[in-house]
Amino acid sequence: MLRNMMNAICKVSSCKNVMIQPVRNTFVLKRRYEPLLHKKNAKPKLLKAKYFIYDLVEDTSIKKRPNVEVILKSYVDGVGKKGDIVSLKPEFAYNKLILPGLATYKTEENIKKYVLSEDEKVEELHSSPFAQRTVNMIQSLTLSIVMNKDEPWKLEPWHIRVSLRKAGYYCTDECITMPDQPIEGPDLNKEGKVFNVTITINKLEKANLKCRIHHWSTNPSEKLPYVPEFWKLDAEPLFVEEKNK
Repeated sequence: MLRNMMNAICKVSSCKNVMIQPVRNTFVLKRRYEPLLHKKNAKPKLLKAKYFIYDLVEDTSIKKRPNVEVILKSYVDGVGKKGDIVSLKPEFAYNKLILPGLATYKTEENIKKYVLSEDEKVEELHSSPFAQRTVNMIQSLTLSIVMNKDEPWKLEPWHIRVSLRKAGYYCTDECITMPDQPIEGPDLNKEGKVFNVTITINKLEKANLKCRIHHWSTNPSEKLPYVPEFWKLDAEPLFVEEKNK
């Protein structure tokens, strides 16, 4: 049987069209019983079966691989700006950045070639690696603005700030730009209609936030029915200018 296996291996190795994929997995083993030393100039004795029992010390196939450092060739959303040196997981760095040509490995030559000096740095289009991702998340949101049905009110930036906080977004009143026309109520004609406000992120990026007004009353008999998943329904613009766009 051993001879047949050797012949099969020889036939495979002699075939030029067969590609053998190397495996990088390594197993570190240790003998459970240490064999005895043999006498000097004496013929070594055959080892007993117990000396061929090994314990597994380390399996590199399940060992976490360390991060690699790469230099970004261009802006990458959620990673960094051009010329930044970032430390990432090997699989992500290779598949998402190295192969598409968005980054290169950190070497002395690449540092001189791709890392920008202070004089070479220009005004960036993004204030941070996560700014554009935040813009996309805000612009995909339809925010419910709950206003009083019984008392007069005028919509102000702090109403938007509180509603954003309920949705999991935190900002200041200075980041919120309200529509040019004032929005006052209570007015059931404004119920469920859409209007836009502008959210400024890091004093640079701007995101258009869709909002809908919902009137609320503490009197149970005056409460309007709840509309589930209102953001999926078509809505009429609050202002005529937006309707014509």
